[in-house]
Amino acid sequence: MTDTEERGNILTLPDISPEQDKIRSQIQTYSTRYRELMAYYRCAIMEVETKFKVLNEELSLQYDRNPIETIKTRLKSPDSIANKMAVNHLAPTVDNIEKYLNDVAGVRVICGFREDIYSLAEMFLRQDDITLIQKKDYLKNPKPNGYRSLHLIVEIPIFLHDEKRPMKVEVQFRTISMDWWASLEHKIRYKKDVTIPESVSRELCECAEAAAVLDNRMEQIRKLIELTNKSDDKAL
Repeated sequence: MTDTEERGNILTLPDISPEQDKIRSQIQTYSTRYRELMAYYRCAIMEVETKFKVLNEELSLQYDRNPIETIKTRLKSPDSIANKMAVNHLAPTVDNIEKYLNDVAGVRVICGFREDIYSLAEMFLRQDDITLIQKKDYLKNPKPNGYRSLHLIVEIPIFLHDEKRPMKVEVQFRTISMDWWASLEHKIRYKKDVTIPESVSRELCECAEAAAVLDNRMEQIRKLIELTNKSDDKAL
């Protein structure tokens, strides 16, 4: 017998026990609340992304260059959320997702130079509707694997039709070379059923160091050019 029974020309649902009906109701309620929460996170991402686009436009006029190369956004997948909840021994509820997970919504800001990262982060945090919850500076203190980035967990309000709701967003700042290294390192290290030898881990760390050295050299070249241009302007 299938999920429905045909009686003449009428389709009728099979009998559902009170317990089954309760479970179905819970699933529907949870699904609706989960979709709503993800929509709120998407709104928060749009708010943060817009702030950086405005800053980039303003600074391009002031300094005649764009400090931001790319802005990337992402919403954590249901599988990733479930895995993180399990790792942290949290019950998989919508309330726990919002309360305990800080990185469901993510915005990554890719800059040309390391100096731009700190300038943009400072300008962003000065805005009166941004609340800093946590800061991790992996530029000054790289992870053991060589990873470099500046991470901010912030709270930003979103304005709904009937309420103002604070939402958490993780903002990552990287240079182009840091992002390139991190993306490839992730592809290499997190392939399924692949064991990374210690020698390869060391080599990946050395590549991260080489990328950091390149960042520093490029920044020094930029500063040298700016100083040269200023000297030429004074000579005129």
